Amino acid sequence: MSPLVSLLHDTGILEAQAFHQISVFDAAVQFARTEGIIPAPESGHAIRAVINEALEAKEAGQERVILFNLSGHGHFDMGAYEAYFSGKLQDYEYPAEAVASAQQRMPQVV
Repeated sequence: MSPLVSLLHDTGILEAQAFHQISVFDAAVQFARTEGIIPAPESGHAIRAVINEALEAKEAGQERVILFNLSGHGHFDMGAYEAYFSGKLQDYEYPAEAVASAQQRMPQVV
């Protein structure tokens, strides 16, 4: 994560969200079918968040303007889409113990 993005997160200007791969590809495929652009898998994470925000607004009866950045097309990562459509893509939950262990080894930055 870049220092600027980390600062925006630390000050509460933006929030971090994490999604499983299959949910991300579900959203990316929905976007491709709707907009005619195959998004890069990385952009699929933003698309998943946007769809969730839109559904939340719809359920609440609210009108929202939702802006996101489509950072690239997925033409160079069709292998990931192939894995998704063939059912080979799996969700993976990184073990909390591994995260805690990695955090303990991180240098303290002030």
